[in-house]
Amino acid sequence: MTMKPFLPFLTVGLFFLSACGLEKPPASLKFPESKVEAPAAAPAAPAAAAAPAAVPADPKLAAGKTVYDASCGGCHDAGMMGAPKPGDKAAWAPRIAQGVEVVTKNSIAGFTGKAGMMPAKGGNPALTDEQITNAVAYIIDKSK
Repeated sequence: MTMKPFLPFLTVGLFFLSACGLEKPPASLKFPESKVEAPAAAPAAPAAAAAPAAVPADPKLAAGKTVYDASCGGCHDAGMMGAPKPGDKAAWAPRIAQGVEVVTKNSIAGFTGKAGMMPAKGGNPALTDEQITNAVAYIIDKSK
């Protein structure tokens, strides 16, 4: 049996192994001496999970929160492409000063500005203008 049919697999295998992250071998392979220890204490109770954000009482804001959570939060929560985070009063103040109608229009049609860009309907053409309007109202309500 010859090695020629296995050379491509060997080459690819070595390539992947070389990408494991070790540029040079460790200085030593010494292991710490094992010590007999007393049994560990009972594990601490898990931390309480963060409470989900409260659903607004206003039905339009509640609908806006649903749209925001499903379609807008991915960019706005991470601040992608200059997207202002909800609750960041400094980032939202100039936008709110333009008026809710302008913010809504820009959210529906999309825009590119010096602070960033937003695709039309946040990149989700399936959203209705009403859904975008509710999501904008929700974000502005959180950011006043």
